[in-house]
Amino acid sequence: MIRCIAIDDEPLALMQIASYIKKTPFLELAGQCQSALKAIEVLETIPVDLMFVDINMPDLSGMDFVKTIENPPKIVFVTASTEYALEGFRVDAIDYLLKPISYVDFLKSANKVKSWFDAHQQKADEVRSNKEFLFIKSDYKLLRINFDDIKYIEGMSEYIRIHLTNDKPVMTLLGMKAIEDQLPSDRFMRVHRSYIVNLTKISVIERNRIIFDGSVYIPVSDQFKTKFQSYINKNFLT
Repeated sequence: MIRCIAIDDEPLALMQIASYIKKTPFLELAGQCQSALKAIEVLETIPVDLMFVDINMPDLSGMDFVKTIENPPKIVFVTASTEYALEGFRVDAIDYLLKPISYVDFLKSANKVKSWFDAHQQKADEVRSNKEFLFIKSDYKLLRINFDDIKYIEGMSEYIRIHLTNDKPVMTLLGMKAIEDQLPSDRFMRVHRSYIVNLTKISVIERNRIIFDGSVYIPVSDQFKTKFQSYINKNFLT
């Protein structure tokens, strides 16, 4: 299932998109927001794969909203105009829906989204079949990164920084979701919107923070706290 939120300041338009999401078998409605500011709150608490975003909204437009998010979910813009098409593709929007929207138009767009996720998942599964390393493109070179050498991964807007045990960090143009899907889930866990940690490298946890090298403090956010606490409980000696 692809977890979605709908964002539109017009109540009827929002209700329509929400109803279309509910009737599409491979989509799951995770939230409805009448403003970009409300959507920011939702994204801080709920994992989301896809956003249907109206562009013309007061206070903060859908386009500006997307640009403010580090590692945003995939995006389908909803708009009454095509004038934003080029700018939208610059922020990696998968598709556009032009108002008024029929369910046929919505389903075409949803199927396009599903094709993207299916292809991405297949690629991730192929990578996950290798449990030892992956190749990362950095500075026009392909670098082999052993999973055992990774301490944690830091999201930095469109880039990630991979912190290694015995070498300098490696920067690459990649999103957090993309790298997360390529890592073995039994050894790596996302604990914050901007951090993935190698569970085997954790030695100190203090006040919902993971401490590396005595000086690097990685917060465990509310969004991921339950999953991380479950891991701790399974490995806690009482």
